Amino acid sequence: MGKITVETCHIEGLKVITPAVFGDERGYFMETYNYNDYKAAGIDMEFVQDNQSSSRKGVLRGLHFQINYPQDKLVRVVSGEVFDVAVDLREGSPTYGQWYGVLLSAENKKQFFIPKNFAHGFVVLSDSAEFAYKCTDFYHPNDEGGLAYNDPDIGVEWPIPEGMELILSDKDQKWGSFKEYTANRSKKD
Repeated sequence: MGKITVETCHIEGLKVITPAVFGDERGYFMETYNYNDYKAAGIDMEFVQDNQSSSRKGVLRGLHFQINYPQDKLVRVVSGEVFDVAVDLREGSPTYGQWYGVLLSAENKKQFFIPKNFAHGFVVLSDSAEFAYKCTDFYHPNDEGGLAYNDPDIGVEWPIPEGMELILSDKDQKWGSFKEYTANRSKKD
């Protein structure tokens, strides 16, 4: 019991996971994580922290990453619906600077595996959403990095319905561009 289906993406390392759901007239049951199943799918990680957030419609969180303590993440939606995005920040990767997005919802029960060295963000499309994720490193508040969600060089196609007003934190409104990120990285090398 508990087998998963794993879809690979055009960006190496990203995976969309659909768990087996067993339902009847009473409701449903699913395993949201089983180490053996994930290891067999190439996701052999030690998750050290679980996080959960609640957001209302129009909230856009991201695009975030940790600079010196990067995290692998396994994300899912417990209630509601979000459009979840990962941007490849792995230097030397053939998809460096490219993004991939997936609709995650309580209804489709999909999960998204995002390896280290990706920026990550999501926008809430339902009235509200609860978002849960596992991380392979602890959160370090002084190690935050981010990219502007609307940077034209990245070109994320956020599925924002007409008339929906975006709600961003002050911090998320101030992140720089991908060009600035790349220039700053090359200065450090």
